This record gives sequence, C-alpha cells and structure tokens, in this order.
Amino acid sequence: MEKLILSPEAWAIIEARSHDPFAWLGVHEHPEGGVIIRTMKAQAEKMWLLPEGGRAQAMTRIEGTDVFEKHWKGGDFEKPYRLRIENAEGHRWEKDDAYRFGPFLGEMDLHLIGEGNHFEKYRIMGAHVRQHEGVSGVGFAVWAPAASRVSVIGNFNHWNGCEHQMRVRGSTGIWEIFIPGLCEGETYKFEIRAQNGDVFEKTDPYAQQMELRPATASVVHNCKAFEWSDADWIANRPVNQAADKPMSIYEVHPGSWRRAGDDGEKFLDYRELAHQLVDYCAWMGYTHIELMPVTEHPFDGSWGYQTVGYFAPTSRFGTPDDFRYFVDYCHLKGIGVFLDWVPAHFPKDAHGLARFDGTPLYEHEDPRLGEHKDWGTYIFNFGRNEVRNFLIASALFWLDEYHIDGLRVDAVASMLYLDYSREADEWVPNKYGGRENLEAVEFLKQFNCLVHERFPGAVTMAEESTSWPMVSRPTYLGGLGFTMKWNMGWMNDTLSYFEEDPIHRSYHHHALTFSMVYAFTENFILPFSHDEVVHGKGSMPQKMPGDDWQKFANLRLLYAFMYAHPGKKLQFNGLEFGQWPEWDFDASLPWDQSNFMPHRGLQLMMRDMNHLYKDVPALHEVDFDPSGFQWLDCNDAEQSILSFIRRDKNGGPVIVALNLTPVPRHNYRLGVPAAGHYKEIMNSDAETYGGSNIGNAGGVDTEDKAWMDQSYSVEITLPPLSCVILRSEGKNS
Repeated sequence: MEKLILSPEAWAIIEARSHDPFAWLGVHEHPEGGVIIRTMKAQAEKMWLLPEGGRAQAMTRIEGTDVFEKHWKGGDFEKPYRLRIENAEGHRWEKDDAYRFGPFLGEMDLHLIGEGNHFEKYRIMGAHVRQHEGVSGVGFAVWAPAASRVSVIGNFNHWNGCEHQMRVRGSTGIWEIFIPGLCEGETYKFEIRAQNGDVFEKTDPYAQQMELRPATASVVHNCKAFEWSDADWIANRPVNQAADKPMSIYEVHPGSWRRAGDDGEKFLDYRELAHQLVDYCAWMGYTHIELMPVTEHPFDGSWGYQTVGYFAPTSRFGTPDDFRYFVDYCHLKGIGVFLDWVPAHFPKDAHGLARFDGTPLYEHEDPRLGEHKDWGTYIFNFGRNEVRNFLIASALFWLDEYHIDGLRVDAVASMLYLDYSREADEWVPNKYGGRENLEAVEFLKQFNCLVHERFPGAVTMAEESTSWPMVSRPTYLGGLGFTMKWNMGWMNDTLSYFEEDPIHRSYHHHALTFSMVYAFTENFILPFSHDEVVHGKGSMPQKMPGDDWQKFANLRLLYAFMYAHPGKKLQFNGLEFGQWPEWDFDASLPWDQSNFMPHRGLQLMMRDMNHLYKDVPALHEVDFDPSGFQWLDCNDAEQSILSFIRRDKNGGPVIVALNLTPVPRHNYRLGVPAAGHYKEIMNSDAETYGGSNIGNAGGVDTEDKAWMDQSYSVEITLPPLSCVILRSEGKNS
C-alpha cells in the first residue's frame, strides 16, 4: 500500500496528531469485504496476527510507517487476538493489542465528571490495574480538554508517544486507553500535544505513586493490597474526636523530625517513623500527629506546601503501603493522624499541573486571579467544575484510602480574599464588586459538607488568619463548615506578650486577656506551629527574655497557659524540648539537647501536661462554650498575675493561676467556688522540670472567706514565672 493513498486522518494518527487513533487502528470494516486490522509498534521489524484458536498470520508494514496491517477476508472478526512482534535483533514476544479494546469509562462516570460531582474520581482517573474485556492490564485516564493528542509513555513503549495514543471521550476532555499486560510498578507519563503543536510531558495529576525526586514519572499503584487493622479506631472516631474530647496535636515535618545514618542525612522511612515517632508521641501523651504535607512535591525547601501529587504520598519516605502502615500503626497506638492539605495553590513546575494541556486548565488565565506573586505559584480556578471536583476527590481520597482522621487546610485566608497580598490594581472584584472569592467560599463549603457527611468523626481545620466570620460553624447556618479554626490572634498576642521583659509586662496585660473576648466565636485550636520558628523569627527559647533559667521558666509557663486556655492544642516538633536553633527542614532535630537540663525538664513538663490535659475533664470537655471558663481575676496587671476557673460538663472546677514575673508571690489569695482541699496537680516550677521548686506542699485548704466573687478562698504561693493548677478534692480531711 502506497502511503500517498492514506487519508489525512490516518496520517494524523501515524504522526501522533490525532484525538481518536481507534478510528483507524484496531479492527475495522474493509471496503472490499472482511475487516482490516492495524496496529503500530516503533520497534517492530516484523509482526504476526495471532487470532484466538487460529494460526499466526503475517502482517504487512505500511511503507514509510510503523503501522502493520492484515486484511482478514473471512467475514466478521469478533474473536480476541494477540500480536507476535520481532525486532531488528531477532527477539520475539507476544502481546495484546491496546487498540482492540473498547472504552472502559462508563457514560455515568463521564456525566458526573462533567458536572463536577464524581467524588470518587480517584478510582477511575489516573492509572488503575484492572480486568477489561477479560484481560488484565492498566487503564489510563486524564483530563486535557484543549490537547490535540495525548499518549501514555513509559518503559513499556520506550517513551514513544506514537505508540499508545489515547482516545478522547466526546466533549468531556477525558482521554483514556487500556494497555493490556501492564501491571503495578510501571512508570509512566502523559505526552501531550497542544493545539499550537508543542509537545511536552506531564506527570499524572491522579497518580497514586511517583518516582523519588528529582525523577518526575508517575508509578502505577494498586491500592487494594494493604490489610488494615484499625476497624475499631474508625468505628469509634466520632466519639474519640468529638468536641468534648482532648486534642493535643504534634505537628511533624517527617524529613527533619529525626534522621538516620552516621552522617544524619538519611530520611527515616514511613515504617521507621511509625515505630520511633508514634512511640515517642504515645510516651509524650499527644493524641494526634499532624503531618506537614506528605503529598508529593518536587522541592524539599517548600516543606511540602507546593504540591504536585495530590493523590500520592511522597516517595521520599517509602511506598504508599509503607504510609498506610504508618497510619495503621498510629491507630493501633491510639493516636489520630491529620494531614496538611494545600488546595489554595500549586507550583509552576513544568511536569505538574501548570498549563497542563497547553492552556490554563487548573489555574486562571488572568494572573490577577491565577497567580500568587509571594509564593511564585498558581491559584486554582475554583469556578471550574472539574477543578473543584479534582480537589474534593483528593481530600476524600486521603480519608478513604489512607484512613486519615482529618485535614488541616493551608492558607485559607489566601483563598477567601481576591485581594490577598495584592495592591489595588492587582486584583479583580467579584460580580458584586467585593473582595470575597465567592467561588472559593462555595468550594470550601462543599468540601466540608462532603467530608463530614462521608467520614463521620473526621476533622477539618482552617489555617485562617483574618476575622472572616463563622469559619467553624455549619454551612446550614451560613458558616464555612470547618470543624475548627487555628487561633492565629491568640498565638500572635501571646507570643508578643511573652517576648516582653517581665518588667514591662504589666503594661501589656490585655494581650493575654483579650483572647477571651472572642474565644467562643469559633471552635479554636491554639497553635504554636513551624511558622513561628523559621525565617529569622528565632526558636522558642530565643524569643523568651532573661537568662537561660528565665527563658525556660517562661517556656514552661507559656505552654502550661496554652494547655489551660480554652481550645484544642497544637505544638510543632522540637518545641516540646525547647531546641535552641531555629528549625531547619534539612537537618534532624537536635535530640542530644533533650538529654540535658533545661531541655529535659521542659520535655518532662510537656509530657506531664499532656497526660494531665487528657486525664482532667475540666481542661478539655468544654472548650467551645463560655460555661467552661470563668475569670477569677483578669485585672491584676500590677503584679502580672492571671487567675481563672476551667469547668467540665458537670461544673467540676480546676483553678489556674499564672505568675508572669520572676518574683515569687507568697500568700496570694484566690477565690474558689467550693470549700475543701485543693490539690496542686501542676506546678511548672517543680524541680523535676528545672524550676526553683517553690510550691504549696501538694495542696491547700479553703478558708470561709469570700474573694473574687467566690464564696471561699485559699492562700497560695505562686512561684516565679510559673503556672499553678489546683483541683478540688472535696471536703477538708
């Protein structure tokens, strides 16, 4: 057959410019009767057709091409067939022809994807091992509506984009192909030809595994093999993560928490982290681990916040099943797992989502809407159905396939405001002329509703630094629907106060009391996160005034205040033992410091504080309602002393007193609500913690003397720079 008689459509396929290679390759009617069977293989010198139950039939190469064909004159050809291939070196092998298989995506799948309502897209998009028409292989599907051609490339076809060209499904923009014989572990990419003729390679947006950076290929992963052991944990999660339960979160950067090897350069893998990190958290008394983003990312220095793989745990620390093992082990140890998740923006890396099909697909075209100048990233186009669906499917994927207990959503403020970090002429108002990103708001509401509906007990947390109202209120009341919100105002005010020299603190007393004005307007988490110990902000000890003794006394006081204050707790790794240097993402925490005072004392106090927090209902049961808190005295600015009551559901009180100066306060009178003995259950100045060991001999008895609007009172000693917590033990003995 002369190539000149081939149709333009045929040449488009041969030259890898076609949107429907199946229209010519595979089995088709022949104008002279029977059928014509065509296939394309770049490495083939000879090829034979192997019909099921029949003899091998030599195929003919179309001159000047890599296409082989066979005219089957015997009428209909409905039987399966295979191909025998011989290359230039004489090696032979057999395979099924990808172009003999029909589509595997159903019409309902395509309809829901087009609507933006296919919330389990991760089960069909990307690459999945499957049986199709009785044959095992891998089905590939990708969204690239503006592409003129998409191919799957990998070792299996020598990364040749001509060989496995995909078919586009109508006007959906979804391209698919089933490649028989492939299995788990294959590396692949999508080769895309844009409308302008540019050809480039992209990582699969739905890939569930990726190569270790700097390699950028996707890896076929079969997610059904792992056997979970945490059914009881999942069943009890709605109770264990309820608002009246303790939540003490240990925020972790897996790449720097601890490293292995003689030079300290080797990452711990997920399984090593399970047995070291999780056991440590159990000993310390944390209830949850929050992982900074482990979604795949190309640049270590982004700490994971510039994500490329929204469905893939980073290969830095092992395989997807290794990560499942980590989560499973956490649950078996009674520790929940939260994941830092980044739906606000994504990096511009050429292999990622940026200009995915040659056009702004996941991002806005207008840079005033689509770019974060501060971070050098693109902003998701939340107004596009497929983009919202992509992100929501990602969120649900981690909860479903990895049994994650909740998601902390990063940079929510940047999503809510169109003018976030922009000058007056650098943003576009919404349709009402306002600065609110209405499409992002609707996305967040939908995300929260679906998470809470589909995964009872799962938690969503907003890192939101503005006064946007009702972030943690249900959507049916007009809120965004998050379970909780980070209390950035409390964190900033509290750190600002503690950085003051105690001699000046009386002038800033309101900084510690102001949080109670708004403490119950949201369900708050009190965070001391990684952001507070990087970029020249100094480590926690460096922030504190005074000599070394005072620095660590201040830290113990700060953390005790945090645990006594209404709200759930979050603390970044290394803060619990007061590491001296700023956090370095590229090095292990200085664990040697935790073996020596004063670091060891701080760590032991944090351990005791975590366990006390869990064991004493008044410290955690009523975090989000005013009935759980009552000031005793918030106005003793002259002596820089704060005192208040925390109550459990039954009204049972604990008394908290803070001495925010290095001067001991003897015979300090506190009002208490009931007569009896009050046991000293926490004294941050204890000698064990590195303090001066001033205290109250284990407890005090009440006097029938009204004080601070209470019917009774006690006289206590307040050690320097300390927090003292007292609990009623009933009547005097």
